[in-house]
Amino acid sequence: MCNGGRVPSGVALLTGGAGYIGSHTAVELLCAGWDVVVVDDFSNASPVALERVARIAADHPGAGRLRHHRLDVTDTPALTRVLAEERVDAVVHFAGLKAVGESVEQPLRYYRVNVGGATSLLEAMAATGVRRLVFSSSATVYGEPATVPVDERAPLGPTNPYGRTKLIVEQVMRDVAAADERSRFVALRYFNPVGAHPSGLIGEDPEGVPNNLMPYIMQVAVGRRPRIRVFGDDYPTPDGTGIRDYIHVVDLALGHLAALEALDRLDPFTAVNLGTGQGSSVLEVIDAASRAVGRQLPYEVVGRRPGDVAAIWADPSLAHELLGWKATRTLDEMAADHWRWQSRNPQGYRGAPAG
Repeated sequence: MCNGGRVPSGVALLTGGAGYIGSHTAVELLCAGWDVVVVDDFSNASPVALERVARIAADHPGAGRLRHHRLDVTDTPALTRVLAEERVDAVVHFAGLKAVGESVEQPLRYYRVNVGGATSLLEAMAATGVRRLVFSSSATVYGEPATVPVDERAPLGPTNPYGRTKLIVEQVMRDVAAADERSRFVALRYFNPVGAHPSGLIGEDPEGVPNNLMPYIMQVAVGRRPRIRVFGDDYPTPDGTGIRDYIHVVDLALGHLAALEALDRLDPFTAVNLGTGQGSSVLEVIDAASRAVGRQLPYEVVGRRPGDVAAIWADPSLAHELLGWKATRTLDEMAADHWRWQSRNPQGYRGAPAG
């Protein structure tokens, strides 16, 4: 059930490692021989996810060990103790808030959690001599792009507080790296993660109403919601709906593994896109999901959301050049794997255990 199998590489601490992307990355790191230490306060994640991560990794004879600590990353003294006691070699920082619309409504909360959490982590790393970090950034740092596909040289201009928090953290990392050239920081600017582990054991389980398209679609498919909401059909795109670069979460997790393994040969700070290089519209995603489910899923068009851009997809060539990484899974595979997770876990981790 694992995609790794490389030589053991040390101890990786994953903040927010029980979350959607964090849990899938934990699987791939464990299977590649890393020992994984998860730090999570479980405010937007479930401990069940880590139980299932361990279950997946147990099938792999070369897997590393999984441990976890329940704490908030803004608790700098506690985080410092964990880094020291666990003898951490590198950190992958996922912990934070991630909903664009919510960030427009609650900007102060987003700055406090996302920027405050990152600076707390960097302080704890400095105190313990840990200098290797992979940061979960976002394509939202580009804002409304002038041209697509978007490469790492594109102007940076996020259009919402969520994206601005990611850009601020990137700048803090640049400044820390400039102050200590022994640092090795990589900001992974990824596009739209969807899908789930092919086992169906772990997947996306958002609290409340999903802010992202695919989990909303799949909750409609299992009857938790009446119909899909399409936020605007008057964008300057072929079918009028927003276009995004959707990437399978397992491909994304493998991108984090590749970044960790490339850190020592990179510059003190490097920003890299992770995407497929292909855009899909909202209606195309609904069609792929309908094929996976086996019936046409209902939708309705509603008004645009504040902060959304019309179309954005990645130029991922730098990731291939620097990290040796490339996304391989198709939109239909993303939809099929996401449906497998949702159909087996209709209430997410709060429901009955998957078979």
